[in-house]
Amino acid sequence: MSNVRQKSSKELLPRFLPYLMKYKAVLFLDLFCAALTTLCDIVLPKIMGVLTNTATDGAAVLTVQTVLRLAALYFVLRLIDGAASYFMSGIGHIMGVHIETDMRRDAFDHLLRLDHTYYNNTKVGQIMGRITNDLFDVTEFAHHCPEEFFIAFIKIVASFVILCQASVPLTLVVFACVPLMGIVSVKLNLKLRARFRQQRFQIGELNATIEDSLLGQRVVKAFAAEDQEREKFAEGNRAFEQIKTLTYHAMAAFNTSTRLFDGLMYLVVILAGGLSLVYGAINAGDLVAYVLYVSTLIATIRRIVEFAEQFQRGMTGIERFLEIMDTPVAIADAPGAKPLVVREGGIEFRDVSFEYPDDHNQVLRHVNLRIRPGESLALVGPSGGGKTTLCNLIPRFYDVTGGEILIDGQNVRDVTLRSLRDAIGVVQQDVYLFSG
Repeated sequence: MSNVRQKSSKELLPRFLPYLMKYKAVLFLDLFCAALTTLCDIVLPKIMGVLTNTATDGAAVLTVQTVLRLAALYFVLRLIDGAASYFMSGIGHIMGVHIETDMRRDAFDHLLRLDHTYYNNTKVGQIMGRITNDLFDVTEFAHHCPEEFFIAFIKIVASFVILCQASVPLTLVVFACVPLMGIVSVKLNLKLRARFRQQRFQIGELNATIEDSLLGQRVVKAFAAEDQEREKFAEGNRAFEQIKTLTYHAMAAFNTSTRLFDGLMYLVVILAGGLSLVYGAINAGDLVAYVLYVSTLIATIRRIVEFAEQFQRGMTGIERFLEIMDTPVAIADAPGAKPLVVREGGIEFRDVSFEYPDDHNQVLRHVNLRIRPGESLALVGPSGGGKTTLCNLIPRFYDVTGGEILIDGQNVRDVTLRSLRDAIGVVQQDVYLFSG
């Protein structure tokens, strides 16, 4: 498991906000449509309350015209709801896709700037998981997160105000369950987040194992090592199975807690509402409307709780994306770097020392070497003696830890990387052919 400290939502959201606010016009229109979709849910209980109260006042009071007017009002609201929902489902998701694309572009651009040390210590399967699968969940998160919380805010506030008009004591009893539900949900949410993080890490490990086996399949076949590869894959596959099993246990506990609290709130309404009706503290129509508003409230809370799974998936995806973006670029142009000017092509190593930053293994110690223009030089020595390392220091695949390297008297750390590498031809020790 990665030992990187898990970041909190308060740390992650401000870093994600610039990507979201780039599409603020679409976002605000999406939130406006979200507000429109709540109208039907808020108005329906009121309509049912009016119908019930009117009917109980006397059959003659409830006329066909009244029913038709209320039905027409609800029909118009449903048309508005349909149009708003279409925009939210279509344009809202497309906004999420744009954000995902922007984040993937930035991640890929940053990866191109990272040095060899990063790739020596990071499995390609993990990197692939971070810029593909992890960002898929960010699309849903970017669209649904502001939308779901905005809708929930409107419905909870509206429900509280309208319910208080029917019965303040009953409303206070019902809403007393909400903070307790919130505390339990937050604790279970944190556990769920940790499981999703483990799951993402392990699928990256599994991808890395598959990549190694498939890219090295000729070596595997040459050494008849299929059984070892099967065992290695089976071990990673079993680990992923175990983590996913624990994740579903956490999800089950989370969902069960919300259903129990749903039942508790309905129990409060049955007891307190029924007693209020018996003692004449509330009339039948208001109680019908009250029950429907409580149902709306519970459905809203349940939707937020169920969205918590998607929220944690999105936050985990953002976190793993930011782990890439926060990886420092160790080798970059120095301030005021100028293009390399090659006059003759002489190369000089002055008191050069080098050690790898990951294991601090000192490969070169106080090397002094001058290669004259036009001269051919062969480096001969045992494997691991530093021949490849010496060549990698010239185009700054790594930076020297002591001394300096000069090309025509210009320190390679004082010139731009682009001009330095444009001036150098490299025949790689290991040939890699790009697809196509």
